[in-house]
Amino acid sequence: MVLGVNHDRKPKKRRLSRSLEEHLPDFFGFPPPSDGAQPFRKCIKEFLGRHARLTLPPSLFPTLMAWRIALRLDLSTVSVDVVEEDVTTSRRPVYCDHCRVVGWSGHPVCRKRYHFIIRADKGESKMSSDADAEAEADDEATIYQSNSCVDVEDWLYQQLDDNKHLLHAVVHSNGFGHLLTLNGREGGSPSLAGLHIMDFWDRLSESLSVRKVSVMDVSKKYGLEYRLLHAVSKGHSWYGDWGYHFGAGCYALTQDAYRKAVDTLSAFPLSPFLFHSRQPPTRLHAVISFYQSLSDTEFATFKDLFSCLLSLLRRMRSSDHPHSLASNILCAWTRNDVECLQQAMIKLLLASAAWVSRRALKGAMCKAASSELLDYSLKHLGGKASVNGFVRSRFNPSSTVVEYRLEPWTSMNSISDMDLNYPSKEQVICDLKFLYESLLHPNTMTIYKHQRMRDQVIDSATKLLDCKQFMKVYKPEKMTVEIPRAIQLWCHVQLTDQPKGEPVIPPELVVLPHNATVADLKSAATQAFQEVYVMFKRFQAEKLVEYGSIADSFTLKFLVGSGGSILIDGKCQAKYGLTRFRLERGVETWTVDCTCGAKDDDGERMLACDTCSVWQHTRCLGIDSSNAIPSKFVCMRCTNSYQKTDYNSAKQSNSASLSSTSSCRGKANAAATDACGLGLTSNLTVAFDVL
Repeated sequence: MVLGVNHDRKPKKRRLSRSLEEHLPDFFGFPPPSDGAQPFRKCIKEFLGRHARLTLPPSLFPTLMAWRIALRLDLSTVSVDVVEEDVTTSRRPVYCDHCRVVGWSGHPVCRKRYHFIIRADKGESKMSSDADAEAEADDEATIYQSNSCVDVEDWLYQQLDDNKHLLHAVVHSNGFGHLLTLNGREGGSPSLAGLHIMDFWDRLSESLSVRKVSVMDVSKKYGLEYRLLHAVSKGHSWYGDWGYHFGAGCYALTQDAYRKAVDTLSAFPLSPFLFHSRQPPTRLHAVISFYQSLSDTEFATFKDLFSCLLSLLRRMRSSDHPHSLASNILCAWTRNDVECLQQAMIKLLLASAAWVSRRALKGAMCKAASSELLDYSLKHLGGKASVNGFVRSRFNPSSTVVEYRLEPWTSMNSISDMDLNYPSKEQVICDLKFLYESLLHPNTMTIYKHQRMRDQVIDSATKLLDCKQFMKVYKPEKMTVEIPRAIQLWCHVQLTDQPKGEPVIPPELVVLPHNATVADLKSAATQAFQEVYVMFKRFQAEKLVEYGSIADSFTLKFLVGSGGSILIDGKCQAKYGLTRFRLERGVETWTVDCTCGAKDDDGERMLACDTCSVWQHTRCLGIDSSNAIPSKFVCMRCTNSYQKTDYNSAKQSNSASLSSTSSCRGKANAAATDACGLGLTSNLTVAFDVL
């Protein structure tokens, strides 16, 4: 890993040898598939030993070890950095916030974290005479002469917290990981698109036997919330193309509610937003009608509309001719039908010297052919040749319509004149933003004709925006590739000296030879859990729960066959880390009980009651995200409790007062108390919501 360079000394430069260039693995095929029969804790060590080069030795920083993998990408190289972080001695937080919000807060703290990074500034470099793997190693060697260890260590920790990398993922030693950062061309990658980087990460996770990976989808495309836009057009998030599904929803959102919201928005009818002659046309009508004219299929739903625009942008990115959207295949009409109709249109254009809008031209020819034939003929009218010239078409961004005019042959300068009926990429993005804000986003949505339909769209769109956590299960616990003449067991552990419930200890895969004994299983399970979790440093497996006091010399395959799962009872010999490293959620205890139904931290902004210390979402309490959190807050439960207590106290006090005096003042006070239904002392303030 390039950590620093001594600028006073020129590094040695050697020409990149052809043999070295040819032996670099190809980025698009790396890493090769693995059998997936070993657990992550073993796969990662084998992977680094086979493919990576150590760049930061443990003798310098015992907390951090770093490796680098150089991959070939056409005429350039891609560098993948792998950093092994020792959680017990690291300067970074012990507890994982990502585990907490995704539902893994009950896991014990893992001993190691493995960071996989493709840096934006050093991720891709050209292969040339100025770049060589050996010269790079010489450059790295100057670090120790030019920079203090403190500076290098600070820089390295900054890399672990940088969110501008092309790729940054972290995997705990138990095989549970998080995809933290992914940036394609829009994020600064010179040649790698986001899907290329995602393909690489997916192959890498499969090869390393990663068990589960979560991702918080807060990605934006063209400045829009892509998890909402992609869900409407494709039926799932962008990460769903790689098998990432609903992981955990904010505000107690369930998978069924998320799926229903996707289906509702995707299939929402577009007919209420189409132009009708009884009302004046709006910009929304014009934009929808324009893109309908470019499509061969009718827009019936939100999905049809947004899929068309996103498809058009993809074609513009990959080709200079977006008109490939149009089809030259004739369906219900003959070529002669189209030719006759287009010639009639040309005669109308000949009679008018000005630009004629598509709508006006279609209206003038409405009695000559069906609406479908008119749309098809107009779509292919641009560039049509005639004796008097050719038809020139253009997209008018101010009116969002296509216009036509007959031009003499001498005015045709280039073939691009025939493609002007298609808007520019910038215009399509502008229209996409307009449609997104008008039809989808809850805060900017246009006024619907029926309020009930608008409320339905707002509710569904809000749910899609509230779902940010997606997850892929790479290695299900019940599926394991069989190894010949070996026993594969998922070992579940329970601690005899600890209360049940927490921590929630995920099972570990143990691979043993076919002639292994019960003693071998206990030894392997002991070593596996000691290697993975900090609190298990002194762990010792003692007995197999389901088989009682079976002898250690008993052959294991007669009990479990070639694989399966088994429950092992064990004990931690010392109290090392049983408190601090017990849970990924930390040592603090909190209670979440929000009105939305949430019972655990989901990563959204929360506020705790100053009386009962129960946490609730600020949004559910009516506090806008842009507003500051109040300095004092009492929840409704405590407020209601105050009201009951004060009411009972006031009633008892008034009863005693009435029995001891018969003055008019006492009767008046009693009457006021009965009328109000609540007696409050003058020095008591009750907070009904936010103070």
